[in-house]
Amino acid sequence: MASRRLQFHEMGLDDRILKALADLNWAQPTLIQEKAIPLALEGKDLLARARTGSGKTAAYALPVIQRILASKQRVSGQDVRALILVPTKELGQQVQAMIRQLTAYCAREVRVADISGKADISAQRPILMEKPDVVVGTPSRVLMHLNAQNLLLTSSLEILVIDEADLLFSFGFEADLKSLLCHLPKIYQSFLMSATLSEDVEALKELLLHNPVILKLQGSQLPDIGQLSQYSIRCEEEDKFLLIYTLLKLRLVQGKTLLFVGAVERCYRLKLFLEQFSIPACVLNSELPVQSRCHIITQFNQGFYDYIIATDEHGLADPAATASQTVVGKGKKKKTKGKAKDKEYGVSRGVDFQNVANVVNFDFPTSVDSYIHRVGRTARADNPGTALSLVSHTELSLLSDVETVFTGDNAECAVKPYAFKMEEIESFRYRCRDAMRSVTKQAVKEARLKEIKQELLNSEKLKTYFEDNPRDLQLLRHDKDLHPAVIKPHMKNVPDYLVPKSLKGIINPLSGRKKKWRGRDGVVKPTFKNTRGTNPLKSFSYSGGRRKAGKPAKS
Repeated sequence: MASRRLQFHEMGLDDRILKALADLNWAQPTLIQEKAIPLALEGKDLLARARTGSGKTAAYALPVIQRILASKQRVSGQDVRALILVPTKELGQQVQAMIRQLTAYCAREVRVADISGKADISAQRPILMEKPDVVVGTPSRVLMHLNAQNLLLTSSLEILVIDEADLLFSFGFEADLKSLLCHLPKIYQSFLMSATLSEDVEALKELLLHNPVILKLQGSQLPDIGQLSQYSIRCEEEDKFLLIYTLLKLRLVQGKTLLFVGAVERCYRLKLFLEQFSIPACVLNSELPVQSRCHIITQFNQGFYDYIIATDEHGLADPAATASQTVVGKGKKKKTKGKAKDKEYGVSRGVDFQNVANVVNFDFPTSVDSYIHRVGRTARADNPGTALSLVSHTELSLLSDVETVFTGDNAECAVKPYAFKMEEIESFRYRCRDAMRSVTKQAVKEARLKEIKQELLNSEKLKTYFEDNPRDLQLLRHDKDLHPAVIKPHMKNVPDYLVPKSLKGIINPLSGRKKKWRGRDGVVKPTFKNTRGTNPLKSFSYSGGRRKAGKPAKS
């Protein structure tokens, strides 16, 4: 017989917290919450490994809030009592939102501030001068405020939390974190939360934790086969585009979908390719400002888009990745400067995509950890999900690494080959090639520039500049694309003769178009409504009396 699960009301949490949990419809804690919260409330340091979507944020947020409420009953002074370090700005905003939901009934007692954004330090100084109870930020941002003496932690800090700990070092925060430790008191409680237990996490454990309790929950780092289905299809470059076109256009992949590619340039290439067939998608990458990225995520969560094309950007941790490089081509040397990418950016990790039904690895991830974090965006909590990976011959070794890990971890979680009959969609190939020809390098470049221009026009910081220089604003608005990708209207619809015979009874490619109504005799009737009364040739009626014989008509 299964052991009885511990409930929230049995953990000794404040009634105001329990009321907020009821409003969120959290009936019972997840496994990580059930195990971690009682240990944290006892004052122990924790190192917890649990898969993405398992409720790690609430597992540390609830003890933090409870500890602050208890401290305020003993001490009335206002101080920063908890510091939460995150690797990305998006995760910082998510953590702040979660804590505000959990403190809905004690918002005056527990105040939280997120300083991970790109606002000037001077602009954030007044927020920190009020001494919020919880401060959320990236290590680099927190260190900047500590050096500027906007934030003092040596006497007041009680709890330190590091979320997604395995990403901190890989995002280049090692030096910042070590410098930050000098500003902390000698005694404080620490939580490390991570989806994997890597060497970086072990190093953090030695730096921060004192006799920690280590929680390794779930044998697999991903949900089991009953919740998450993982498939792979072996196909080369052109076949990837052909396959993604048919899967999305014929609605074989349904629901909100994340499409992961290997580089920012590939994001826009795939976006423009899908636009050829009137399949709307948005791009999320490190070149966009954090406010724009969060706005895109919000729109996706609210259902404005069904498809997001994203990158991992693990290479952003290496400053050399954006350094100037020398490219040799056609006998000429050309210097190319890397785009200014946001070092504190992460899509596969730390971003709260809601109700994602599918993850498609258009380009296979370069590491097992990256695969886990990408696929972890779906099948969150108790929701089902599907992961589909398109694998070329150059990526087979990467697939083999993933299969080795999961076969040893849990055979049920292995990535299964999907026997997709490519000959069934061969009739779509000419359309695919036509669309690929339209998406030129110049079109991709201009699509990226167009997005940057739009960000300039929407920038709050540049409003004053444009008011003083209206000519620049006018030029920016009237700067048109020289070589845009040409979209052919006929590509929007899928003729019935192109649909594979095996799918004709399942899908209707013309479902978005109005159907012609047939009468009982099988004759196609016109689709327009009865126009009697609107068509003057049919509605004209002479209301005058009958003309008398012999009387000429008026001209």
